[in-house]
Amino acid sequence: MIEGNLLIVIFILSLAALFFMILKLKVEPFLSLIGVALATAIVLGFPLAEIPSVIVTGFGNTLIGVGILIGLGVIFGQFLGVSGAIEKIAQAVLRIFGVKRSAAGLSLTGVAVSIPVFFDAAFVILSGLVKSLSRRTGISIVTFVTALGVGLIVSHSMIAPTPGPLVVAENTGADLGLFIFYGLVCAIPAAIVGGYLYGSFIGKRINPILEEDHTEEEPIQTNEQPRKEISTGLSFFMLGLPIVLILLNTVTKLWLDEGPLSNFLGFIGDKNVALFISVIVALIVLRPYINVPYGELYNEAINSAGMIILVTGAGGAFGAVINQSGIGDHLIATMQSWSIPVFMLAFIFSQILRASLGSATVALVTTSTILGPMAVELGVSPVLLGLAICAGAIGLSLPNDSGFWVVNRFGRLTIPQTITAWSIGGFIAGLTALTMVYILSLFSGILPGL
Repeated sequence: MIEGNLLIVIFILSLAALFFMILKLKVEPFLSLIGVALATAIVLGFPLAEIPSVIVTGFGNTLIGVGILIGLGVIFGQFLGVSGAIEKIAQAVLRIFGVKRSAAGLSLTGVAVSIPVFFDAAFVILSGLVKSLSRRTGISIVTFVTALGVGLIVSHSMIAPTPGPLVVAENTGADLGLFIFYGLVCAIPAAIVGGYLYGSFIGKRINPILEEDHTEEEPIQTNEQPRKEISTGLSFFMLGLPIVLILLNTVTKLWLDEGPLSNFLGFIGDKNVALFISVIVALIVLRPYINVPYGELYNEAINSAGMIILVTGAGGAFGAVINQSGIGDHLIATMQSWSIPVFMLAFIFSQILRASLGSATVALVTTSTILGPMAVELGVSPVLLGLAICAGAIGLSLPNDSGFWVVNRFGRLTIPQTITAWSIGGFIAGLTALTMVYILSLFSGILPGL
């Protein structure tokens, strides 16, 4: 197996090869990802007999988390779309925030939703709003994808009880209540700057040419009688149903002891079960508002979900090869010798692991495991050290991250647009969060808990 700095070189070259195949040679991303994963494993010196197992395991492990979710999410989105629920919700967002600030409303919605709901589930559930708001306002879809995606990932990476930030608070010895409060203080400006402001800026400079095969098409049209108009209240109820069910699971883990009630709430609050229940409810409740045969809806959803699942799983396979190469251990050993201010070191450490390993949660757990116990001897606030670590896990999502492909496919963007909007937007949000950490550190003698 190859070791040392050559690991980083090979990682960069593998990304370059992936972009070349997709953008220049126009090879389907699924085939490109699998091909680059195989080639990278060979170059890294993996035993040939083990390479298929590594790739298949990475593919399968990724789909364990998101496979069913994507399938159910696309079906759920189809029901909300053809029933008119998404349009009603878009109208409500526009009434509250206005056309010019509609992206800010979506970004703040993302921050709130992603506290109890995992990033991938939240993006799938809310992605229908992106297209609807873009069509209604005339604002670039790139702006809305950036606003939603960054709002979600900021909260996912910074605010407990999401697992990553929860582990960081534990490893740094930070008070959980204070960690949540100051996490919100850092997360909201980060989402506004990296999601709304940057999204508005970049959306005006990118021609939103959508990938033809990315996600759901326009709702199927028929010549039947116009459907009954759905109410705004019912629209929000349907959109919020899976979110509320998942939130029940979170509350259960925090406040209820083990028992029949907690087990039941935990079961229906599982993201896959919650979305399945929501699909069944939509099947029944939204029937009066849908004038399209259900068979057509299912076929449309399954066709859309199939390629999304393949590409997302292939991204996980590529990430598994990189993870098992040892690049994370090498980066840890290298960065521990750097003479850098502690908050900046925590940010860089987490950021590089996020980019190289393709997982915000892994970056948070790894970085906090190493730096967390050192908070007292370093003479810094455990809360602020933890938040600096969290800030580093927000941005630079690359194709070795399955979340990159969820945003790419459900956001209906090209690969360059995804990098510009999602990867860079997240990086700017991370820098903003780190800036907030430094600002808070200036008042460490005044603010409680710092």
